[in-house]
Amino acid sequence: MSKIFSISRNIASSKLFNNGITITILLAGVLVGIETYELMVAKYYELFEILNLVILIIFCFEVIVKIFQEGKQPWKYFTDGWNIFDFIIVTSLLLPFGGSSLAVLRLLRLLRVLKLVKALPKLQLLVTALLRSIPSMGYVTLLLFLMFYIYAVVGVTFFSDNDPIHFKNLQLAMLSLFRVVTLEDWTDIMYINMFGCDQYGYSDMSELCMTPIAFPIGASLFFVSFVLLGTMIILNLFIGVIMTGMEEAKQSLSNNDS
Repeated sequence: MSKIFSISRNIASSKLFNNGITITILLAGVLVGIETYELMVAKYYELFEILNLVILIIFCFEVIVKIFQEGKQPWKYFTDGWNIFDFIIVTSLLLPFGGSSLAVLRLLRLLRVLKLVKALPKLQLLVTALLRSIPSMGYVTLLLFLMFYIYAVVGVTFFSDNDPIHFKNLQLAMLSLFRVVTLEDWTDIMYINMFGCDQYGYSDMSELCMTPIAFPIGASLFFVSFVLLGTMIILNLFIGVIMTGMEEAKQSLSNNDS
């Protein structure tokens, strides 16, 4: 038995084995993409099934090898979150599917691509940094929501009569502000409220422009201040939080290595 444990350790630490797993993950990703073309699936169905079976066998072999490399303490395999993630993906693919469940099977096969995160250390570091940043991101998200809410209420109060498409109610206003913060033609929304809907933006929808009101100064101050706060300050906080998470992830990784 000890010989099996030793062989498993050698295989698991082998560069050829790890590179082979990475290539298999990439192949799995390509296959799940090709399978979205129904004509290709119908023409090469048997080939796809064989390749998917081979990929599943390789992934099962990987799990077995990594469990056996722990020697007489196989439960140590499950102390690593990434190992648990791998195990769930592989075992879910072993469940019987058929008929109407084929869509579920296809989605589960898509999860195999996520194994690439573990296979590539740099990518794993990025994901770890994002996960570490989630708690702090929550506070930044709350701050962003408060800003959206305040500006949406102000927008509905002043612009709802002039611009009912974008500011008729609170939910429409928040959706419009999301468009503004992504800088997707945000100046069009600003010009509608600067010049009035009868002068800009409603030429093809004149029946909706019932009460045109121009806010040349108010609208410009409203939208410019929102863009400055939303895109140049608050969204940059997300970048700062992620960078902090990256440093923490690197520090944790270096501590584990030492």
